[in-house]
Amino acid sequence: MAQKAIREYDAKSILAKHWDDFFPGFTYTYETLLVANGKQILNEANVKDWVSKKPLVVKPDMLFGKRGKNNLVLFKDQKPGDISLNKAASWIDEKLSKPQSVYFDFDGDTPVGEPQIDKLTHFIVEPFTPHKQKEEYYISATCVGDDDVLYMSAEGGMEVEDGWSDKVVEVAFAITDNQDEIESKIRANIPKDIPNMDKENYAKFAIGFFEAYKKLNFAYLEINPFVMQDNKIELLDMVAKLDDTAGFMMVEQWGDVLFPTPFGMEAKSPEVQAIEEADAKTGASLKLTLLKPNARIWTMVAGGGASVVYADTIADLAGIDDLANYGEYSGGPTTGETKFYAETLLDLMTRSEDRKGRDKILIIGGAIANFTDVAKTFTGIIQAFENYQDKMKKVGTKIFVRRGGPNYEKGLKDIKKAAHDMGLYIRVYGPETHLTEIVKIALDKDL
Repeated sequence: MAQKAIREYDAKSILAKHWDDFFPGFTYTYETLLVANGKQILNEANVKDWVSKKPLVVKPDMLFGKRGKNNLVLFKDQKPGDISLNKAASWIDEKLSKPQSVYFDFDGDTPVGEPQIDKLTHFIVEPFTPHKQKEEYYISATCVGDDDVLYMSAEGGMEVEDGWSDKVVEVAFAITDNQDEIESKIRANIPKDIPNMDKENYAKFAIGFFEAYKKLNFAYLEINPFVMQDNKIELLDMVAKLDDTAGFMMVEQWGDVLFPTPFGMEAKSPEVQAIEEADAKTGASLKLTLLKPNARIWTMVAGGGASVVYADTIADLAGIDDLANYGEYSGGPTTGETKFYAETLLDLMTRSEDRKGRDKILIIGGAIANFTDVAKTFTGIIQAFENYQDKMKKVGTKIFVRRGGPNYEKGLKDIKKAAHDMGLYIRVYGPETHLTEIVKIALDKDL
């Protein structure tokens, strides 16, 4: 399971879109905005009445928690109307004006460790929900080992983590549990300190929540807190991760969800984003991480396990500073998908010559495939070579291939002939050669 965090706005939007499927009998007033500046919220007020007529809550939506403890939540705390539209707009622009220091760990209300410093770019805006603290509850679900685990508590809010074992009930579900077994387990484990008048509604909500977590392919889903007032539910704060490997079959259910770069982390390059978008649309696996784009050794590795082995071997024999990228193509990608992946790598690799005047090295490696048609994927790589052969020659590219699996003999024969016909340097090896032996061959100073 590949877990990718999403914005609170997107998590609420996904649940709202499917609310009636999972929470019949409950109402949820979905009034939520994602804005990038104060002007945008002022514009939204012209089309959404609640933005100007209701007291507001504003907070950054950039994949980090403890926003309240970092003084990054603007909300009504005394009387109706405290947070007006204009005040919200000015607060957002103030926070945008300079980088913010965000602490992820606290000892009580005291920050711990060094802060992450970055600029805020996105804010979630919602109406303030009047409620009593006893109406706040906690619920979350995630995968632990082979089980899905549901966490429930009668206490929601920032302090639920304190005394977790005393406050939170954990319920594990095997993959073989049917719906009747799931519902029975949930009802039998409703936290005892939930008021009797709310127990049945909490159970119904928890059953729907867990079903939504599974069927919408969340890898992690937390609502802390949610407010339950009879059959009215308000989702005050959410954290969510999606199972990215399910993206290709969840396009309609998820909508145009994005996987943003978390606060404090360097933004992804357009090439990495393009590979992620392609990965989300296929049942295969396409992954790319840029380490040092100006380095001379590039890898195109089939398989996640093999990618680790190759990266470790290159780091050991050449040094980490020479390794340009990390990633994989696997799971039976089509010829077109493999071509796109290869062209992305070749485009990056051929943008500049090595600073020390050395040849660029491209290692196309992998273990022995179980079901991936090697010849079919190599056809995509050959097509990429055809489009980039001149640029590859300019940076002195040397290609080293090691592969096995279905149709590997044809694949190796085809890629060797194609490279020779184009005048590209290539050396090709099959499964008789050890997985990482081509790294040693590629780094042979006599080549």
